[in-house]
Amino acid sequence: MKLEQLAARVDRITQEFETINALRDDTLERSRALVRSCAQSIRAIHRHEFEEAEAMLAQARQDALAMVEPLADFPYLYHAGYTQDALKELVEAHLVYAFVADGDLPTPDQLYVTGATYLNGMSEAATEMRRFVLDLMRRNQVEAAEPYLTVMDEIYTLLSTVDFPDAVTGGLRRQTDVLRSVLERTRGDLTIGMRQEQLQAALQRFEEMQVQQK
Repeated sequence: MKLEQLAARVDRITQEFETINALRDDTLERSRALVRSCAQSIRAIHRHEFEEAEAMLAQARQDALAMVEPLADFPYLYHAGYTQDALKELVEAHLVYAFVADGDLPTPDQLYVTGATYLNGMSEAATEMRRFVLDLMRRNQVEAAEPYLTVMDEIYTLLSTVDFPDAVTGGLRRQTDVLRSVLERTRGDLTIGMRQEQLQAALQRFEEMQVQQK
């Protein structure tokens, strides 16, 4: 009798494992779809194709909801690394859009994320601003790049005030250190670009004066 009871219990647990495993596989696939949608939206933002970016962000939110809804009774799957990494990408994409296209800043609840995931996504969004700075500098639009450096600086300052263990913040300290390094390099690049622009303007004025004197 005892062995029969154990066999029945093992059978129930096995069925639960089958359900969890199927849900895990489905969540992993949905997380990949979410990452793709977010990457496509950021690519569209870089191209200033904002209507397409908005459409991709809407798709990303749908993908995120489809991923997290079935996990209500499975918090360990919601907090799994691949789930949180995908949701972090969702935060990054929305914040990049807000910074570049003056869109709304969604709340953590609107993106189905925890506070820690939101802050880590914020850090990555600030890091992404470097690409916008460099793109503008390549087009000789140095002054237009400065607001993006300001965004990076302000976000770094905000995140630096969050002083809790990594177990609470999801490794935010490391992300903030990465942002600091990117911020310093970007500030240096932009400073050099501005000085070069000033030097070119001074040379041009000098050449114009020489022409007038002749």
